[in-house]
Amino acid sequence: MRKYGLLAGAALALCMAGGALAEDFNLDALIEAAKKEPPLSVYDSTGKIVDMVEAFNAKYGLKAEGSKSKATAQLETIIRESQSGNIQTDVSFISDPSAVVGQLMPAGFVENWVPPDLAKDISPEAHNPLLVVSSPNFLAYNTKLYDKCPITNIWQLTEAEWKGKFAMQDPLGKPSYTDWFNQMRSRIDDKIAAAYEKQYGKKLESDLGSATEAFVAALAANGPLLTDSDSAAAEAVAAPGQSEPFVGLVASAKFRDNAGKGFSLGLCAGVDPIIGFSNPTVGVIVKGSDSPNTAKLFVHYAMTAEGIAPQAEDGKLSSNRTVGLPDDEPSGIGKHLDALLNYDPATGLEDWDSRQDWQDFWRVHYKR
Repeated sequence: MRKYGLLAGAALALCMAGGALAEDFNLDALIEAAKKEPPLSVYDSTGKIVDMVEAFNAKYGLKAEGSKSKATAQLETIIRESQSGNIQTDVSFISDPSAVVGQLMPAGFVENWVPPDLAKDISPEAHNPLLVVSSPNFLAYNTKLYDKCPITNIWQLTEAEWKGKFAMQDPLGKPSYTDWFNQMRSRIDDKIAAAYEKQYGKKLESDLGSATEAFVAALAANGPLLTDSDSAAAEAVAAPGQSEPFVGLVASAKFRDNAGKGFSLGLCAGVDPIIGFSNPTVGVIVKGSDSPNTAKLFVHYAMTAEGIAPQAEDGKLSSNRTVGLPDDEPSGIGKHLDALLNYDPATGLEDWDSRQDWQDFWRVHYKR
């Protein structure tokens, strides 16, 4: 934690070191330099990267290629290419910030670059590493089976009424969930304890080390339906023809299925103490890229409203504070951002180091 804090502080100091950085930055010169470089390869865990790259090519007259790839595959590819000296990946948007902080950055495989002319608009905590966009993951219910969200407190998910009736991705296969557990313990454990007392009228008593661990253990023991994707969790909650009511933890992007597939997903507002968490995507440039200027140009583009538009449509929020969500974004999460536990990279190294411990903890307590 201390080591990463020093790195983050140094990077932030550099970004804030003076208007000189922004004043010296010349976007037109970057564009001209990019036109002299080989085609760019960009990877992201969402298929929307293809749309982003196509729009980027049309705007600047370039020939970049965008490909969808899971975060784990991107990590493995970058490590393998860097160790072999055969760099094929130029830009990687990775939805596993803790792995970037704990694995890629210390090894020197990637570099962090914040567009100087946009730095003042990007949240300071999103500078190192650069958090391009955050995906809200929150509690959802079936609007055809309930007039409103059937829970008001996260501890209700540990009760007999919801045994086997809560859908979520498997923490053993989805690192953002173990990061969520660790960030709850590190940052809002007092709120988790207070929510218990509010629900049951007494203070939490547990042999475990924190209120968060008590909650996670009780949730696991209540046999949630574990899925391998947000799509499967959303289907369990709100696919047409559902008669057995589920509550689920799903990404905002799945709310597009309300129109596309006839789903009936509704956002659970007002749940104490949080309705979910945000999982950011980190944008890094692979060291040794033969298109470093094009890489910077694409990162710059992705940090603008125009560049991130295909992902904003899915409720994903840019770290550029001047960029908002579309008015017709289907989930409505824009009105409830304060109710999310937003990812803080300051605990990224701790999240990485504790990942295996949380997975073991979940494995021990999970029951069906």
